[in-house]
Amino acid sequence: MTALKSALIACLALLGGLAWAQDETAPNRRPVAVVADARLAVGDRGILPLYVSRPWTKPQPDITRAVLVLHGRLRNADVYYDTAIKARDAAGPAGATTLLVVPQFLADLDVEAHGLPPETLRWTLEGWQGGDAATAPHPVSSFEALDAILAHLADRSLFPALTEVVVAGHSGGGQVVQRYAIAGQGEAALTRRQVAVRYVVANPSSYAYFSADRPEPEIAAACPGYDRWKYGMADRPAYLATPTPSELERTYVARRVIYLLGTRDTDPNHPALDKSCMARAQGPTRYVRGHSYAAVMAARDGGTPNHRLWDVAGVGHNGDKMFTSSCGLKALFDVPGCGEAP
Repeated sequence: MTALKSALIACLALLGGLAWAQDETAPNRRPVAVVADARLAVGDRGILPLYVSRPWTKPQPDITRAVLVLHGRLRNADVYYDTAIKARDAAGPAGATTLLVVPQFLADLDVEAHGLPPETLRWTLEGWQGGDAATAPHPVSSFEALDAILAHLADRSLFPALTEVVVAGHSGGGQVVQRYAIAGQGEAALTRRQVAVRYVVANPSSYAYFSADRPEPEIAAACPGYDRWKYGMADRPAYLATPTPSELERTYVARRVIYLLGTRDTDPNHPALDKSCMARAQGPTRYVRGHSYAAVMAARDGGTPNHRLWDVAGVGHNGDKMFTSSCGLKALFDVPGCGEAP
């Protein structure tokens, strides 16, 4: 009976998409199973692996939208690429003219395990989430890698009809997107070509605050590093060290940001949840942390008129379900349905 029950649970996990969620709880200290098959040169300082849904070094005259999807802490870009394809297909006509781009931020252990060339960019296991410099071959910020992707998309000889770029991430990828929306320099090249950019931040474990106040002040008071980057504005990495916190906040507020929060991402003991005191000072769960952060930002002088928060009902910590939900499809592809009457 026990064996039969175990088999049933395994089947339901596969059929219900729970295998994706379970994958997010696996250890991130083992090599990735698959390395993305495309490559992008980040200047002359390193090569970034990534997936692209079309041969993007050739002109794509019908592409009107590009959607970047950033993987989580497992660096499993293949899983996120599959999710991006599923969401694109569910988007119908809007997906037909969309280019998908899924970068992969590898670690040293991945490069070694797969025998990758020395020019392959790699970061510490978690440093890429906050824009830290690569460990090799040159100190390239993960944000600079994103800049390079956006610069490529800004090439009108390749994408003459492009009108919108969406930068999205779930879990660890959501952490990257939220910080990149604060500091990213790649948007400027697209803006000069009248290409709109928006950022979709889904179920991250933490956020970068602009002030020293936190939703859980008692935890913050007992946590010396609670206001250091990537949780606050102190000790920022080189990529964003020059602008003041006020300047960074103004940039962030001006940008189009959508927070996607699963209403069931409420487990304070979730294996992949950041349980450091820096993160706990922001609240007990991802869902609470997201709502608290959005509320703090909305309460600032002038508010956040370009930011939106959409709850994804009935979904927990599962990027596949988040991005293929009605709100996920609206955030990525402008497909109607999120919060609208049937």
